[in-house]
Amino acid sequence: MTNSQLLWLRKNLFSNWYNSLLTVICLVFLFWVVRGVITWATTQAQWAVIQVNLRLFLVGRFPQTLYWRAWIVLAIASTLGAVTAGIFMTKQQFTKRGVALFAFIVGLLLVILPLDLTSRLWLLLVAVLLFVAFWIGGSFSKVIAPWLSIVWLLSFPIILWLIGGGFGLQSVSTNLWNGLLLTLLMAAVSIVLSFPIGVLLALGRTSSLPVVRWFCILYIEIIRGLPLIGILFLAQVMLPLFLPTDWRLDRVVRAIAGLVLFSAAYMAENVRGGLQAIPRGQIEAANALGLNIPLAVILIVLPQALRAVIPAIVGQFIGLFKDTSLLSLVGLVELTGIARSILAQPQFLGRYAEVYLFIGLIYWVFCYSMSLASRQLERQLSN
Repeated sequence: MTNSQLLWLRKNLFSNWYNSLLTVICLVFLFWVVRGVITWATTQAQWAVIQVNLRLFLVGRFPQTLYWRAWIVLAIASTLGAVTAGIFMTKQQFTKRGVALFAFIVGLLLVILPLDLTSRLWLLLVAVLLFVAFWIGGSFSKVIAPWLSIVWLLSFPIILWLIGGGFGLQSVSTNLWNGLLLTLLMAAVSIVLSFPIGVLLALGRTSSLPVVRWFCILYIEIIRGLPLIGILFLAQVMLPLFLPTDWRLDRVVRAIAGLVLFSAAYMAENVRGGLQAIPRGQIEAANALGLNIPLAVILIVLPQALRAVIPAIVGQFIGLFKDTSLLSLVGLVELTGIARSILAQPQFLGRYAEVYLFIGLIYWVFCYSMSLASRQLERQLSN
């Protein structure tokens, strides 16, 4: 331990007698908690509930003969995500230590996950694609970046086609879309749809047209005054009443509609905060250059406003991802719903801690990844 570290400890943890006593008490408490957790995890927990039901957690009742379609979807999403990360990360962050850590994680997953040989080969292929796509994104960022958003948008119908089937592929009922597969699908579609709607609502709320402004204000305030579970139930029950009798919306579509309606209202307020932070002189300068109001907003005001509220927008996305857990209350068996089904198995009754710790870890990994991506995006845009 260096002298600077000793000085830091003495200044912050052992500066006087009561600070030292409090530090010792906290260390003893942490040691007691960590020892109890490790003892429980190694001697009392029954992790077989995770090992036996891993497929249910990930893809639910998706037909086992069609798992290759789920692996292709994972490969597409992972490749695009790695290319995006490579574009926004600098070459200095692409270090040998990071490559070694990535290889270690992949190797650990190949060893500990209860997968058959075919699944292990698919996982290895996805890992190789991740590495190659990340390198390509970093090396050819100037060429790829202008087309990246278009490629992402084109990938969504391809992913939905692979999951749902049709047009030459065997159809898979949405009742079989379960587990993490359904959670990610619902979150991704809801995020993609709620963002532009929220931006339009924010622009409408700041509009000079009274009809547009008051409509947006009423929508935002009414939706923000209702709980999400209420909106989900309304979408499931009342949305079909506004459609022709021969139209029958799927439960997944109705759930997405409820999530989009709810999230768009909060997204609008986040974007409106960014719009208010832009000085009025920006629009006046754009008008002086000959730009009309729509072009000034789209080209000058809106990019600056979105950049200013990136943390709030990503926080809304993270909240929306976690809110998908409420879908189990309206009959959809997403990650939380499949966990409840697994806990109903006779051999695993009462194993709440193991199951909910596992799905909590899954939620944390995805939410923390979004948080890291937002911080990297902020640093990239600030340069």
